Amino acid sequence: MAAIKNPAGQAVAPPTARFGGAARHLIQPWPYAGAIGNEARTPIEAGDGIYITDGDGRRLIDGPAGMWCVNLGHRREELARVMADQAMELSYNTPWYTMSDASAVLARRLAAHAPGDLDHVFFTTGGSSAVETALRFMQFYNNVRGRPEKKLILSRGGAYHGSTYLSASLNGRPRDRDWMDGADDLVVKLSCPDPFRRPAGMTLAAFTNFLVDEFRDTVERIGHERIGAFVAEPIQASGGVIVPPPGYLPRIRDLCRDNDILYISDEVVTAFGRLGEVFASGDVFGIEPDMITFAKGVTSGYFPLGGVMISARLTEELRRSNHPQAMFGHGYTYSSHPIGCAVALKNLDLLEDGVLDHARAVAPYFQARLRTLEDLPLVGEVRGAGLMACVECVADRESRNPLALDNAVGKRIDAHCHELGLLVRPLINMCVMSPPLVITRDQIDDMVAILREGISRTMDDLRREGLWQG
Repeated sequence: MAAIKNPAGQAVAPPTARFGGAARHLIQPWPYAGAIGNEARTPIEAGDGIYITDGDGRRLIDGPAGMWCVNLGHRREELARVMADQAMELSYNTPWYTMSDASAVLARRLAAHAPGDLDHVFFTTGGSSAVETALRFMQFYNNVRGRPEKKLILSRGGAYHGSTYLSASLNGRPRDRDWMDGADDLVVKLSCPDPFRRPAGMTLAAFTNFLVDEFRDTVERIGHERIGAFVAEPIQASGGVIVPPPGYLPRIRDLCRDNDILYISDEVVTAFGRLGEVFASGDVFGIEPDMITFAKGVTSGYFPLGGVMISARLTEELRRSNHPQAMFGHGYTYSSHPIGCAVALKNLDLLEDGVLDHARAVAPYFQARLRTLEDLPLVGEVRGAGLMACVECVADRESRNPLALDNAVGKRIDAHCHELGLLVRPLINMCVMSPPLVITRDQIDDMVAILREGISRTMDDLRREGLWQG
């Protein structure tokens, strides 16, 4: 094998020499028991724009933008410089009794973008801690208002909201909770709003009515006085880019308002340009939540940061309560981190200075080109919005059954695409694509061409192995 060089042209050791220790010391996220603490995953050496370089020196399109987060692309000098400059000026301050200028300025700018009266921000360390914060705030809010029984949380099948205890309890994806405990006594699950898997013969309008009726019936059965919050991603991201049917979210928002249930919009994925706006709840879906959680794209993944936008109505009600001494006993060592906030400010500058416009301009092309893959027999549906999409593979288009015969089909496609120059995020029988927002039309063409070839090679494999005939 030819010598491996880094982007500067310098020779580096082979990946087995540099990453072999991972299989002895590093525990990766979401491991299986049989491999925990003894697993070395694909090494990534470098990134540049929409591309990453793996341990073998192979250049790949970063199809998932890291984990939905590298919105401005890799190696943005402006973001790296801000990190260094802020670290040299103020590397850290305790949020318990001090504050930084960067956090105050960022809070003001985010409030200007948020819908309705969401003009307060609590900064966290990421998406899971943002959702956890929103839920704990709901509990605190109801305790202060003298409603300690109003704590149940409505979530949905197919949802993903994080890995902390409360946030993970909301998750509704297959396998997420098979071996993990959760606060099951606090969570009530509703149906997944997946139009692709609605009952045969049911119209979209009828499906929307079913979902809304289910919500209303659930509230009536349990009692609105016991339900504290409804938590929903505008588009269910890790559940397979589930785009809800038209009118569903506004109608659910109205029911929440009518029943004094806090609506928490989980925009950890959909905010900061993924759907062409800083926040998608208002500008894309026409809803004004009580809280919005965010993370990922707020710094384009360059620094861990998340947060919760909170309605002024809620904070005002707390300030007017009969319990001014009540403390919201919640916070993190790295809340409002000055480096993270400084990076987020520069990230927001770049989004506002053209990246959002570019994302809105290329999104229709991105969606149209991916939908050309629906002519492949293995592809049941291509769906998405903005610069996020999912290619779902099915064994039988009529029954729309997933590939029960080979639930690792996504990994097969990913392996072929990796060889061809594309990193895919495989989710059982689905391939999720959410590239950096700076992707061009020519690069979209390259991405779709590689994905087509990867799926075609997978079909050939399945036929050769007798698993599927198409």
